[in-house]
Amino acid sequence: MSKGFASSFRLVLLATAVLLCFASVGVRLVHLHVLEREHLVSYVDRARSSIFKEQARRGDILDAKGDVLATSRTVIQLGVDPQMLREEDRADWPELARLIGQPLEQLVSTFNRTKRISKTGKTSLIRWAKLVDEIEESTYDAVGKLGIKGVYGNRSYRRTYPRNQLAAHLVGFVNREDDPSGGIESYADFYLRGQDGWRESEKDGLRREMAQFRKREVPANDGYSVALSIDSMVQHLIETELAYIGENYQPAKASIIVSDAKSGFILGLANYPSFDLNEYGRATLDQQRNTAVTDLLDPGSTFKIVATSAALDRGLVTPRTKFNCSIASLEFEGRVRKFMPDDHEHDHPLSVAEIISQSSNIGAAQLGMRLGEKGMYDSARLFGFGEPSGFPLGYESRGLLNTPDKWSALEITRIPAGYSISATPIQIHYAMATIASGGELLRPQVVKEIRDAQGKEVFSFGGVSRRRVIKAEVARQMARMLVGVTEEGTAKGAAIEGYQVAGKTGTAQKLIDGRYSKKNHVGSFVGFLPASDPEIVVTVIVDDARLELGRLNYGSAVAVPAFRRVAEQLISYLDIKPVVAPEAQPRLALEGSRW
Repeated sequence: MSKGFASSFRLVLLATAVLLCFASVGVRLVHLHVLEREHLVSYVDRARSSIFKEQARRGDILDAKGDVLATSRTVIQLGVDPQMLREEDRADWPELARLIGQPLEQLVSTFNRTKRISKTGKTSLIRWAKLVDEIEESTYDAVGKLGIKGVYGNRSYRRTYPRNQLAAHLVGFVNREDDPSGGIESYADFYLRGQDGWRESEKDGLRREMAQFRKREVPANDGYSVALSIDSMVQHLIETELAYIGENYQPAKASIIVSDAKSGFILGLANYPSFDLNEYGRATLDQQRNTAVTDLLDPGSTFKIVATSAALDRGLVTPRTKFNCSIASLEFEGRVRKFMPDDHEHDHPLSVAEIISQSSNIGAAQLGMRLGEKGMYDSARLFGFGEPSGFPLGYESRGLLNTPDKWSALEITRIPAGYSISATPIQIHYAMATIASGGELLRPQVVKEIRDAQGKEVFSFGGVSRRRVIKAEVARQMARMLVGVTEEGTAKGAAIEGYQVAGKTGTAQKLIDGRYSKKNHVGSFVGFLPASDPEIVVTVIVDDARLELGRLNYGSAVAVPAFRRVAEQLISYLDIKPVVAPEAQPRLALEGSRW
């Protein structure tokens, strides 16, 4: 075998191998760029393409004067991509730990944890580990100046409540998962939440966005702000009063409601106990519950305005019609019905006006008998009992008012006096507000305006009348008689010099283990002023207050003094003008007024 032959063979073999290599490369290129092109391109696009979310800012909740009750502040969550850390930055780790207030050992532990193992045993790289949940902008700037590669923050919004406890049951809160709970936060979430934005872009091998490859971008639309009818000062006044009641009488619960007499808008609503919106996690469910709209109680004597108004409206009586209120029973529809006794005996027949001022159970029962069972039931429904009031925030109880076919023989003597019926404080409040408004049952409202991110009004709300309940003249007659309650009746402590204060006390025994207790009471007072031209309606309800020397929690004991303290402050703050002093003119015929 010659050298030339052997050399030629090797050359051919080498050339063939080279050609085969180039051929395989060509086949591979054809496979990648022709046969599998669409599949591979889509895979690369999925690997590099990414959707970046831009969080919308939640709108503010404002009071009637624009003071902020709830807002969203920018927060930065600081984290690290352990895969990007550099050894040369290690000297700056102690300073980083100091800036974020974290022990160095904990920081180093987070930095060194580069992998995670799933439940299935699969190992994956950690590309994000949280260092601190929230830092200020100034701190983040200082962190940035350290230049530690892989440490960066994500901006988001955190809900905060500048007034802490103020109007907690009306405002509600947003939890850590960004879910609203109760109050305006939940009711107006559609307006407050806004719409998150997004952008489609590409990221490099280090998972950083390459802005030059952005394809589509949809900006975030910040949420609308919601302006309430609540006045922060009014709210503060009633919450301060409830705190006083809580400290001095240790009630099971208490509520105060203030509304505009003409429109029905709520100016303040508060409950005891309450809670701090910024510390909602520490509040019990009882503290979070808006008892003014969820809890039921027997309205007691405050309900006597229903039978009285209805009898006057139907022409069955006049304010001067008299009834024998010293009797123990009376025949009604062929049966003798036994009355609830009055607290005091009466030595003369009482007029309708005196039945109201002296809060006679026997007189109220006889007014109910004039109406009849169906008439009494229909009148209670007209005043809003047994149905939701339309209060928009959270769960509202409809109360308990049985139809006449379910009444026992004694119901016609009990219901007119406010027993055998259950209602929420807000139902009781708006029943009295019906008289203050001139005979119309108003819808309780809290939201006044919706505003965009620039503060421009988008929509506004006005007062809403649910229905006419009694004639305007009858409402004026009732107002005159209710002034008698504070001047010569059961609520003399509610009288304010120079002002016509109309109202009604209520004292109801509580049901304890299915029986009415003689020791446990709900005391209340519902009133409005000035009576001849009402501007505000105020309700105070105190459940089971503890009084000294064994005194019972009658409406006149706790609720009436609280009403007066609140009303006097509201007169000053709201600049409610006084009326002509009663000494100068007869109460039943005041000139220059709505009487």
